[in-house]
Amino acid sequence: MIKDLPKNIVKDVAIAVALEKESVETKIWYVYIINLKNVPIENVLITSKGYGEKDGSQVKTSTLRHMFPIVENHSYKLIEPIDEQTFGLNNEYWLSYYIGKEIYDKKFIFLPESIVDVNFIKLPVINKVGVMIL
Repeated sequence: MIKDLPKNIVKDVAIAVALEKESVETKIWYVYIINLKNVPIENVLITSKGYGEKDGSQVKTSTLRHMFPIVENHSYKLIEPIDEQTFGLNNEYWLSYYIGKEIYDKKFIFLPESIVDVNFIKLPVINKVGVMIL
């Protein structure tokens, strides 16, 4: 039963949306996983999707899956590029990983219009500007 599963809490692992390049015509954005732990995380699986309302109708993006055998401690991996047109949707990243034989999972959701200049910080490890959920 689900109540018998251990309650492994995800700490010191973040999903971030970073501004990569900016020109007069366009901005290029990427999504990263950042491991702030002192140990590597292994068998990292991330599913991503967008959903919500746009122009009065319900919208869903494709679900994408990403797998990394290992994300070293105090490092990051590029998950995917993200289009600015999806910033008005909920952008969900479901993360699962192992430390030893223990499994951890957490859902990270960037709410509509949360990826805006006022929420920008300097992202740790990546050293770029963006929005992060820890």
